[in-house]
Amino acid sequence: MLSHDLPETSAPPAGAATMRYRVRHTTRYEYGEDVPVAHHLLHLTARPHPLQRVRRSQLTITPATALRADHTDYFGNALIYVAVQEPHSSFEITAESEVEVFAAPRRDPSATPPWEAVRESLRGLTGPDDGADIVQYAFDSALVTVSPDLADYARPSFTPGRPVAEASIDLIRRVHRDFAFDPSATTVATPLSVVMRQRRGVCQDFAQVVIGCLRAQGLPARYVSGYLRTLPPPGKPRLVGADVSHAWASVWCGGGTGWLDLCPTNDRPTDQDFITIAWGRDYADVSPVRGVLMGGAGHALTVSVDVEPLEQAAE
Repeated sequence: MLSHDLPETSAPPAGAATMRYRVRHTTRYEYGEDVPVAHHLLHLTARPHPLQRVRRSQLTITPATALRADHTDYFGNALIYVAVQEPHSSFEITAESEVEVFAAPRRDPSATPPWEAVRESLRGLTGPDDGADIVQYAFDSALVTVSPDLADYARPSFTPGRPVAEASIDLIRRVHRDFAFDPSATTVATPLSVVMRQRRGVCQDFAQVVIGCLRAQGLPARYVSGYLRTLPPPGKPRLVGADVSHAWASVWCGGGTGWLDLCPTNDRPTDQDFITIAWGRDYADVSPVRGVLMGGAGHALTVSVDVEPLEQAAE
């Protein structure tokens, strides 16, 4: 067993309501033949930030690993490298954590700046101290390349002078309406152009459609991976994607507002039902498990996620 306890690296906003969760995420690979050596990169540790505190994090790996190294990646996410150096026919990782999620201050989408003003504010930024780290999310990335189709789809939401948050919320509403949730329609390798054409996919696809549309308007947008609470509050509908890793998009709304996280799969801004693991430019930056194997002759993959609410309280 590999485990470590993380410090409480963020304090909740004053008076914020708090949800505490226990998260268990198991990923299992069954190989067609023994794998003598394997190297893996893992994005499975919840990310502390101003609206999320990680109280405990533990990683259990079978078979035992010969090497482990904990890093912080370029985007500030926890990245763990492990190596298995004995023959094995299966590989299983269970990530467990306890996380607190704080209620965000209420925002009025109509009070955010016009989207054109946010776009123009990015001009001339050159270094990390003046926001150039935000600008990087406005450019093409490995899996999200701006295209005429994305620009055309975004245009009805981004009318002249419209507040950036209001326009972005309208965009996810349209994606939710126009795209069907269909786990059989795509894989992680399906190009965005195919998703746009067939209008079907999963949360990863919908997040990247939204990111591409936002970037087509010159706006920074990032990909966020995480989880949804498995059991909804009494009387509330169950969210789509609650039994697997989830993904959503985040748009930069200017210095006075910051980042706004939006879930097109469920047509809503994120709230205390959402737990953040990592963010980057697209799925390729934050894939939960990435590996290099010797042998294996193919594999079967199973994933299970359980997000258990523990308590709700005011700080």
